[in-house]
Amino acid sequence: MTLEPNYEPRPGLTHRDADWSGLHVLVVGLGVSGFAAADALAERGAHVTAVSRDVTDVITERGRILEILGVDVRLGPEHVHTPPEGTELVVTSPGVPPHDALMLAAATAGIPVWGEVELAWRMRAREGAAPWLTVTGTNGKTTTVGMLASILRAAGLRATAAGNVGTPILEAVLHPEPFDVIAVELSSFQLHWQRSVSAVASAVLNVAPDHLDWHGSYAEYLRAKGRIYDNTHIACVYNVADLQTEQLVMDADVVEGCRAVGFTLGVPAPSMVGIVDDVLADRAFVEQRQHSAAELCTLDDLRGDLEAVPPHYVANALAAAALARAYGVGPIAVRDGLRAFRPDRHRIAAVDVPGPVRWVNDSKATNTHAAAAALRSFDSVVWIAGGLLKGADVDGLVQEAASRLRGVVLLGRDRAEIADALARHAPDVPVIDVAATDTGAMDLVVAHAARLAQPGDVVLLAPAAASMDMFDNYGARGDAFEEAVRRHVIGEGA
Repeated sequence: MTLEPNYEPRPGLTHRDADWSGLHVLVVGLGVSGFAAADALAERGAHVTAVSRDVTDVITERGRILEILGVDVRLGPEHVHTPPEGTELVVTSPGVPPHDALMLAAATAGIPVWGEVELAWRMRAREGAAPWLTVTGTNGKTTTVGMLASILRAAGLRATAAGNVGTPILEAVLHPEPFDVIAVELSSFQLHWQRSVSAVASAVLNVAPDHLDWHGSYAEYLRAKGRIYDNTHIACVYNVADLQTEQLVMDADVVEGCRAVGFTLGVPAPSMVGIVDDVLADRAFVEQRQHSAAELCTLDDLRGDLEAVPPHYVANALAAAALARAYGVGPIAVRDGLRAFRPDRHRIAAVDVPGPVRWVNDSKATNTHAAAAALRSFDSVVWIAGGLLKGADVDGLVQEAASRLRGVVLLGRDRAEIADALARHAPDVPVIDVAATDTGAMDLVVAHAARLAQPGDVVLLAPAAASMDMFDNYGARGDAFEEAVRRHVIGEGA
């Protein structure tokens, strides 16, 4: 059970020029977002105490800077059990779960708890603040927000992508050169703590079980995702193929007149965007949408540097287009923005090496839903999987992918759970278990995968799991994979 106290520590804290002075605030966590929160609050005269369970060189340096600004910095696990006496507001970093001892103590004491997103929304300018276009989903958030920002810039707007990955949303809100509009990526962690955000348009791309250890249940995870639709003004964008996203729209408390707009990989009905032949088409933001549509771009416009355009990538483009159209962006800017966009690394990225086997890095596939999307993109796969499953059930993933698997190489802490699912649903597929966790583990993984692969196969790193059991993050895991592939292939050809 999550306790929710009164959300207002003081009346009127709805913009950056409000009276924040003298407010006693506890900032929990000194990552990038926590540092930005402590800095912004101290600048406006709040009495800020900043605590961090972790004590690293980076956090220590951030603490020194904050101390110069008058922040009371307390590092170490002994400081993260109860709020200091007199605390009126807790601002928490996204990674701190609601069942954390400090969060429960704050709730029990009736102290409001805000996340960085809630604080950022309330730190917007009193007048003329940049509107937000918001995106969440189990997978595809970063790609969609990047596409959306590219479209907005193609329309001549000063726009940026901020939030869960990249620029902290508070930094974007307080930027000295104000933005016209902000494309905001929101995780379920961030959404759990927000109540006030009122976006122009918002989207849930898809939902599947993830972060259940943080939220406590799938119902709570869904509840957090659905909060993105609350208070939306123009359009709630949902995935026609995922009925749960439509239900979240139906359950949301939106601004009167807000519309539900679906995106589909099929032919769109009125109030949807979708595909007609090889054209992305809009039947939501056009006049006479019962009988007409606007061409947004073609599938070839999305190709860029990709060998193929996976279905989930097209879905992301449709969602981004719908959000941009809700904001009033024209079809030509949608096309130009999608043409110009290039996905970040570690997302179904081919490793540029010679040979009859293709090597693909999708280290960003940190859950089963993302791994399933990657596996659907190829016909014959040697699958590299494993890591931290975060409580996810892999049976459905393995059962769906079984017919595509040439072989599997497993690594990471929870690899045995994937091995058990393979034994149940793909007993004839060869499986190699790599127990090593040192820096040479990925070289072993790649060598085993190469022996399993046949000409025309794809060796796919799509772990279906988080990386922190062996690597600093999914990027480090992807880098290790690509480097090991190059060593193996180039070494073989030498």
